[in-house]
Amino acid sequence: MPEHHVLVVDDDPDLRIVLEGVYRHAGFGVTTVPDGRSALRALFDGKVDLVVLDIGLPGLDGFEVLNRIRDVSTVPVLLLTARTREDDKVAGLLGGADDYLTKPFSNRELIARSVALLRRTSASAATADVVDDGLVRLDHDRREAWVEGRPVALTPIEWSLLNAFVRRPGLVLTPAQLLEIAWHDPVGIGPERVKFAVLRLRKRLGWSDPATSPIESVRGVGYRYRPRPNTAAT
Repeated sequence: MPEHHVLVVDDDPDLRIVLEGVYRHAGFGVTTVPDGRSALRALFDGKVDLVVLDIGLPGLDGFEVLNRIRDVSTVPVLLLTARTREDDKVAGLLGGADDYLTKPFSNRELIARSVALLRRTSASAATADVVDDGLVRLDHDRREAWVEGRPVALTPIEWSLLNAFVRRPGLVLTPAQLLEIAWHDPVGIGPERVKFAVLRLRKRLGWSDPATSPIESVRGVGYRYRPRPNTAAT
């Protein structure tokens, strides 16, 4: 893997030292910062391929930092948290995080998840073709998406999910299939993350209403993309 640059955001100085060593040993470039404001400055001032973000930060907490990142960037974000509350994990995923790890975690899992996130981004950027079904247009060469002629900024996960749906119209995709198609994660991600990612994608595309959304929930099975009813109505 060519060198990628990771921005580590954590207020624990000892953990920052450890994470810097782990990433450098794995061949990554690393910048470490102790708080959210420093993270935003570092993100805007330099090349960052992945943000590793602690939720429990002083001042701006991790959720606020994530929101500000998502306002301006689609860079992959891996959340680190010592919290075990399900609400925090859900909030992070719905807020635009691509993955999360709960402390304590192994160095191997940290690197595996980081590589998976970067591979996802690279794979999306490497495909050079255009898909247009009348409702959604995806330009893989430019990595641009439009819905009903309106440009939409997508995170790497959202891009991969939308690509999976648009290329398989009418097919019911299970959470396990979507994990395989869109995540490519060697250590596995819980199927519940598919649910939150799909909810986030629908909201991003303006399809939050389940009664009219082209991405349908098929109860007990998974999801199906059906562009034709919406296309016909426009």
